[in-house]
Amino acid sequence: MPEQVVEPEALGRSRGGFSAKLHLAADRRSRPISRTLTAGQRHDRIGYPAVMAGIRVPRRRGRPRTRPGRILGDRAYSIRAIRTDLRRRGIAATIPERVDQQANRRKRGTAGGRPPTFDAEWYKDRNTVERAVGKLKQFRAVATRYDKRAFMYLATVDVATIKIWLRDLTQGP
Repeated sequence: MPEQVVEPEALGRSRGGFSAKLHLAADRRSRPISRTLTAGQRHDRIGYPAVMAGIRVPRRRGRPRTRPGRILGDRAYSIRAIRTDLRRRGIAATIPERVDQQANRRKRGTAGGRPPTFDAEWYKDRNTVERAVGKLKQFRAVATRYDKRAFMYLATVDVATIKIWLRDLTQGP
């Protein structure tokens, strides 16, 4: 796995000004369970180790689960290092292969190997993360990132996450 780059305030520069990227893991009910923050121009693989390390799914008894049964990711997470890590940890991955990776694999012929498994039915549920981001963005401070310090912004995200979880508990299953 690539080393995680520590970015003190997670502010990236682009043509539009400063930007930040919130990496998120959510459960099947679109509730955030793990998050990290990186500069906006950084690649998604930078946030992967921190998000995976932050996953804690409580159980009725015993220590919390740290390994989800399946990961649903977009094409940005279609990287050999991430797929290898998921295979090593015994986590099923539903991540589509990027077009350039398909072309490179075909160009190499039989040496290119088999394409990674992909279940289109499972991939239809990937919008749960998008819905979780939508729930977080209902909070203006999360949507606009008025906070200059990364730890304050993450605290704002945590408060919004707590409100989402509490709201979900009051609505029932």
